[in-house]
Amino acid sequence: MKNPWHNHTLARELDLGIAAVAEAGLLCRAVQDRIDPGALQKKDRSPVTVADFGSQALICRTLGEVFPDDPVIGEEDSAALREAGNETLAGWVVKHVTQHLPGHMAPDLDQVCAWIDRGNAKDYSPRFWTLDPIDGTKGFLRKQQYAISLALIIEGEIEAAIVGCPNLGESLTGDRGTGTLYAAIRGQGAWQLPLSGEGEPVRVHVSKQVDPTLIRFCESVEAAHSSHGDAARIAEHLAIAAEPARLDSQAKYAVVARGEAEAYLRLPRDAEYKEKIWDHAGGLLIVTEAGGKVTDIKGRELEFNHGHLLGKSMGVIVTNGLVHDAVIEAIRELGIGEF
Repeated sequence: MKNPWHNHTLARELDLGIAAVAEAGLLCRAVQDRIDPGALQKKDRSPVTVADFGSQALICRTLGEVFPDDPVIGEEDSAALREAGNETLAGWVVKHVTQHLPGHMAPDLDQVCAWIDRGNAKDYSPRFWTLDPIDGTKGFLRKQQYAISLALIIEGEIEAAIVGCPNLGESLTGDRGTGTLYAAIRGQGAWQLPLSGEGEPVRVHVSKQVDPTLIRFCESVEAAHSSHGDAARIAEHLAIAAEPARLDSQAKYAVVARGEAEAYLRLPRDAEYKEKIWDHAGGLLIVTEAGGKVTDIKGRELEFNHGHLLGKSMGVIVTNGLVHDAVIEAIRELGIGEF
């Protein structure tokens, strides 16, 4: 059976992105499955570092082969792998990348670093990709949720997106199974596929809940980038009874897109912090193509024509669209973001 988007002009880009993100997801799962349970307590970040570099190397290699003229605004560069004392870390990255390459490819460190550094663009271009090779590093280390996010931006519009969620199964409470992957082309809907193995794309839709008191929020497990206190104030203001679903990464976008929650709030903790485009581009298109809405806390659309930062945006509000105005109004009435 052909994919629903097979006749679209960006079908090649989406299919390639799906394959690249899926392969990177398998690498990340392989690394995560070997994490020592005490790694987080020992503050050992080497597993997530190996997965981060390996994921970016695989995806940028694939993009570079097929679309060599497309810049990639990614999160990582390879400088750390070349530093004295990091030989073991570099060796592990090369080993894991090699295991996920086709045929008998055997890249050396220089080749792997070159692939990683294809993601070093920082400035806006008329056509570029943005990549977060692992979004949710703390979730990765806890063996919980994380995501791999890739989006194609043309003339400032997100035109195609893939978000791989290796630990997110068919439901929040279910087993991770083979993981899930979300794909969208602007104007063509959003689709869920297995991260690995066989399975047809299934169209996803946001919740149809219109009563703000009955909605469920998603928020990060820890309050590093978003104010949990402000989220609790909004929940109280709207008389929301349900406990928030707490999970890391753009997996929250996927949960809203498939209707398991109605809102994801990324509320600013200060006036200086600016969001990075790779943290939101992929998830944004998945949610909006599933029928939802994404703005900043002032109700303004997010702008993807300012390089690696989200321009003038303050925070990010993701909803099923039907309760968006109520959430934005609650934020305004509570004075959140008035620093």
